[in-house]
Amino acid sequence: MTDPLPLGSTIGILGGGQLGRMLSVAAARLGLKTHIFEPGANPPAADVAHAVTTASYDDHAALKTFAASCDVVTFEFENVPTDALDVIEALVPIRPGREALRISQDRLTEKAFLQGLGLNVAPFADITDAASLDAAIADIGTPSILKTRRFGYDGKGQARLRGPDDAASALADMNGAPSVLEGFINFNHEVSVIAARSIKGDVACFDPGENVHRNGILHTTTIPARLSSAQRTDAVLMAAKILNALDYVGVLGVELFVTPKGLIVNEIAPRVHNSGHWTQNGCMVDQFEQHIRAVSGWPLGDGSRYADVVMENLIGNDMDRVSALAVEKDTALHLYGKAEIKPGRKMGHVNRITR
Repeated sequence: MTDPLPLGSTIGILGGGQLGRMLSVAAARLGLKTHIFEPGANPPAADVAHAVTTASYDDHAALKTFAASCDVVTFEFENVPTDALDVIEALVPIRPGREALRISQDRLTEKAFLQGLGLNVAPFADITDAASLDAAIADIGTPSILKTRRFGYDGKGQARLRGPDDAASALADMNGAPSVLEGFINFNHEVSVIAARSIKGDVACFDPGENVHRNGILHTTTIPARLSSAQRTDAVLMAAKILNALDYVGVLGVELFVTPKGLIVNEIAPRVHNSGHWTQNGCMVDQFEQHIRAVSGWPLGDGSRYADVVMENLIGNDMDRVSALAVEKDTALHLYGKAEIKPGRKMGHVNRITR
């Protein structure tokens, strides 16, 4: 069994965005340091991390130097190149492990993995060309959604098919990338479970949150979600089943559709998750600290909820509302320090305590 990292140890984080920033803050509270590896200059995490390496993921010398400075390495996004992981893992442990990354990096692989665990997922089919898409439409039907197997996020890499006549344009939108067709799910609402697993195999789940998206980007997460006691239990057990199957260490986000016939897994994210930001003001131990605890070999903390919360993302010109939000009662403001405001860009979030 791995011993807990002592105070002053360094956690390497691949990626320097807002998730890396908030992980760094959580690590600092526990007396731990973070070292960010990020190709882009002046990332949000650089403001609060102990060290930053600015280099590309194909710079093996930089990766080796980075890894040698760390006691463990984690990541804030899924699409880390395999070659970079090979270089790092030869020198230092990576948590969560490589299997979680391999599965989550490919939607087709992910769907098959979840289905293999006996979990319900949307009907899906591998799409390689027009013929396979036509066959999938005949089998799955429309409306449906064509998605790239890799690299899509926040609504990117997706095209909705309202009918068979949309097939050609949807396939063109994929730009030749391997894709998967997913059948449309008639769901009541969407929820997510933020779950954690320690090196010892202990599992702890935060209360499920109810998510609302706008233009493919998460808009709000409301706690508690509209779920029966049985649905809440099922959601937590599903998340735990995924964690244990992966021998996972760290925090994992599991997105679920709530339907009249039960819960359907939409997708998993092997990292801290946007829909878990509410935990910063609704729990004594938030998702970021829980992840740091897990990857450092520490015991998991008590993530019990002590308040009802609505988390709202601040996207693009929502930053114009910051002055008003700063004086709003029972509202906590979390800004990411991004210098440039762009449409569709996540600039921060607010957590409103509602009870």
